[in-house]
Amino acid sequence: MSMTYLYDTTLRDGTQGEGVNFSVDDKLRIVQRLDDFGMHYIEGGWPGSNPKDAEFFQRAAGLHMKHARISAFGSTRRANSRVEDDAQIRMLLDARTPVVTMVAKTSRLHVTHVLETDLEENLDMIADSVAYFKKKGREIMHDAEHFFDGYKLDREYALATLRAAHDAGADWLVLCDTNGGTMPWEVAEIVRATVAELGTDAGMRFGIHTHNDSGLAVANALEAIRTGCTQIQATINGYGERVGNCNMIESIANLRLKLSDDCVNDQQLRGLSDLSHYVAEMANLAPNIRAPYVGQAAFAHKGGIHVAAILKLEESYQHIDPARVGNQKRVLVSELSGRGNIAWKAREFGLDPDKDEVKHVLAQIKEMENQGFFFEGADASVELMLRRTQPSYTLPFELLDFMVLVENRQGRGLLAEANVKVKVHGEISHTAAEGDGPVNALDRALRKALLPHYPQLAAVRLTDYKVRILDGNHATAAATRVTIDSRDDHRTWTTVGASTNIVDASWRALADSLEYAML
Repeated sequence: MSMTYLYDTTLRDGTQGEGVNFSVDDKLRIVQRLDDFGMHYIEGGWPGSNPKDAEFFQRAAGLHMKHARISAFGSTRRANSRVEDDAQIRMLLDARTPVVTMVAKTSRLHVTHVLETDLEENLDMIADSVAYFKKKGREIMHDAEHFFDGYKLDREYALATLRAAHDAGADWLVLCDTNGGTMPWEVAEIVRATVAELGTDAGMRFGIHTHNDSGLAVANALEAIRTGCTQIQATINGYGERVGNCNMIESIANLRLKLSDDCVNDQQLRGLSDLSHYVAEMANLAPNIRAPYVGQAAFAHKGGIHVAAILKLEESYQHIDPARVGNQKRVLVSELSGRGNIAWKAREFGLDPDKDEVKHVLAQIKEMENQGFFFEGADASVELMLRRTQPSYTLPFELLDFMVLVENRQGRGLLAEANVKVKVHGEISHTAAEGDGPVNALDRALRKALLPHYPQLAAVRLTDYKVRILDGNHATAAATRVTIDSRDDHRTWTTVGASTNIVDASWRALADSLEYAML
């Protein structure tokens, strides 16, 4: 089996993505997590670009690394100057990392129009910079920026820049699709030709660095690995400039599971979902639920035919066992469900309903979704429906009526008051409470009636409240769906309500939430 080296650039290239920002402490924690996972290289940032990265490298020098080697990123020396006099080169040296990654211009277009120097001087800049750091004992990553575009523009010059880096001692030649516009078949052809042209030289090793502007970054990276590269540069969750970089999570999964690559072992692979979610949390970004392999929806089954099939043979609608990447199979309940979906959810909840009960709940769900309910993300409401079909289940309370008033009182501003009448254990309780709004007032009044009988409700907190208008053409008369997230000291759950009256929709979701808390 082959082994691809994993080079993570989340902390440098990933932070160039819109909305991505890490503190120094965040970066240090991510380094430790990536090292624990088994990453081979971790690029920490550009020491000369900002004070934060300078502080990071100062503190990172004291880290004890088990697997990874930390790299500092920079560029070759400036044109028409001595490498020893270049301030940016000195900052790279002062970062004291075992690896230095230097970006260099490969396309003659960039040399003449961006660097505004001549082609020979660019080759000297590459050679001087690489040789300088090799004399200092560093491992050198030569990032050939715009390599694929440069190769298509002037093949001989693009290859000459690689030879200059290699002859000066570069350990890796990393081929970059910087603009993200190259197609997979072009990547395969160019990498194959480049390796054939240069790869016979002793010690020549190639890496690949792709961007996702055409939605092909992972596919391009895999083609490069198949045709001669042995290092992949990528970011966790594909964070990066413009639409992002090659996604390291997807790359690792595909390398290991589809190409039988030894980049990680099976135990490390099982930590893939946790790693993806950890970095998303550090970035304060919501995880992509549809992310391949690690997303919440990656192995979610909704259609009745699909669920019926996986009940007989799981691989019928799953390309891998989700446990291999630390994920799990999920069965969703909706108007598209069949009896298999409901039976599966019942077993998930520890229930064993008969066929008639399953059929009854399925019909109820289809009718309620037609009214505006949406049960995919509201497992607690689904579980309650199933439990209510059980002969042994007793409703913990029964709503008799409620009234909510919202007033604008002089001197006090807006005021909401709710009156609730419920039956608990055969007794009728009539309570009232004020709140910041109608739902808050309802919640307080209902708890006031229920707490003497169910003290565990004191630990229940509403953590989120979402409202969606279902048919905007009806304006203020539109049907409304309300979703409530709740938690106590041990668990979280979600309930749903729908009605043309927002207070009624809220009441249904709220009542389900408190009833579920009593299970």
